[in-house]
Amino acid sequence: MIRAFERLTRQGWLRLDRGLDRLFTEPYNPLYQLGALSFLYFWIVAVSGVYLFVFFDTSVTKAYVSVEYLTREQWYAGGVMRSLHRYASAAMGVTVTLHLLREFSMGRFRGARAFSWISGVPLLWLLFASAIGGYILVWDQLAQYLATATAEWLDWLPVFGEPIARAFVSDATMSDRLFSLLVFLHIAIPLFLLVGMFIHIKRLKLPRTSAGRVVSAATCAAITLVALVHPATSMAPADLQTVPALVQFDWVYLNQYPLLDRYGPGTLWSIVGAVTLLLIVLPRLSPARSEQFAPAVVDPDNCNGCTWCFQDCPFEAIVMVPHDYKKGMRQAQVNGDLCTGCGICAGACPSATPFRHVDELVSGIEIPDYPLQRLRDEASQALSRLDGGEGIMVFGCDHGADVTRLADGQVATLRLPCTAILPPSFVDYVARQPQVAGILVTGCHPEACYYRLGSEWVSQRLAAERSPHLRTSDGRSKVEQVWAGPLEGQKLEDALAALSIRSHDIRPDGEGGHNASEIASARSGEVS
Repeated sequence: MIRAFERLTRQGWLRLDRGLDRLFTEPYNPLYQLGALSFLYFWIVAVSGVYLFVFFDTSVTKAYVSVEYLTREQWYAGGVMRSLHRYASAAMGVTVTLHLLREFSMGRFRGARAFSWISGVPLLWLLFASAIGGYILVWDQLAQYLATATAEWLDWLPVFGEPIARAFVSDATMSDRLFSLLVFLHIAIPLFLLVGMFIHIKRLKLPRTSAGRVVSAATCAAITLVALVHPATSMAPADLQTVPALVQFDWVYLNQYPLLDRYGPGTLWSIVGAVTLLLIVLPRLSPARSEQFAPAVVDPDNCNGCTWCFQDCPFEAIVMVPHDYKKGMRQAQVNGDLCTGCGICAGACPSATPFRHVDELVSGIEIPDYPLQRLRDEASQALSRLDGGEGIMVFGCDHGADVTRLADGQVATLRLPCTAILPPSFVDYVARQPQVAGILVTGCHPEACYYRLGSEWVSQRLAAERSPHLRTSDGRSKVEQVWAGPLEGQKLEDALAALSIRSHDIRPDGEGGHNASEIASARSGEVS
């Protein structure tokens, strides 16, 4: 049932991705950068919070006055900072929630990725606790409601000697010491949150914690504009002698309070506890399938200690250790608990070349279920089905547009677990076959690669910006690349048609030839 729900929600995300790709273009699609945007919003909250703290009076009688001074008298600076603090906090709540839902829908919470998933669960508690504490510090009518409701919620737990709610019975029971404690917690909790965020990404190579200059600048400009047009304001000051009849609600962080009012603290604790437990055990409830590729293995006989696999592994699953028997040399070592079986390391190995004259092709590091020999055999079988000497070879991945539907007498296809498992030497090898006129390499969008960095590394390898790279003139002249998601089959067909025109030297439309759209339309009819 979990996987069925995944598939259902994944289709929605993929369609939304396509729409925003058209609106923003792929490199600037915010859905591909939800984690990085969460970091950006955190820093906006932190910087604006430091400014607000300088002017904030931590006494219970002056807190509201100091916030009003920032909002009204110092609207040009303090008011803007308060609004940035408020809206960036809310935006972070939204991006974190979307990030969680997206990672679930894409299946990125199982196996080696379970650590990042589980370590993110406590961050939700810290984020909500910090936001709720910030609302209370304003000490207006909303803060009064939240303080009393939260105290009653916490008092339900049998861990406090004296009921916390007693502190909010009247103005006489409120003390500056209690308010100073709330200020301390509002500073300390975000610090723990920041530490937790870096633990959350600890096992990732080159984690994206920056959204890039363009997206960051556009985001900052947009949130600043909102802060200027619709500044954050307070309700009337808190008065413990009265009960607020109506409060201005924030549904991002305060969505649990209507449940508290309606069903009571016990039921709410049960709901929150059940959701938290479900998120923690979800990787166990829906483990990686048994047919998922096993972790990579190292063959010391063929490992020369080049470190290319170590540098390319997106999940920090590879370390370099002293060689088993070659003195003074190193070899790769794979941590099976961290390996996702993507094969990116296999594509990086310099010994992974089909030009070697050996009975059985073995590389320095391979995926046991998809070894180099299997790759060469399947590529040879695909090429053998081509008719004539002007065929196209298409390499794709399991998580991008389906390349198998393109196969016919003029197009050979090979679907890989990840395109990055394909060593550039294999592209050279295929390009030198007499029946191949062109090679098309495709896979996930680099911004949304299922294995994080696979498509990016392939693109850099084919452009000779990363080792290993293409070494033959045939490889460099015949290969093209296009990145297409699961719903972008037409984009893949258009790229194939364009490559066919270039490879076969078809003249443009109007000179007796056929244009790319005509070829794509014809091919669409063939494969449908």
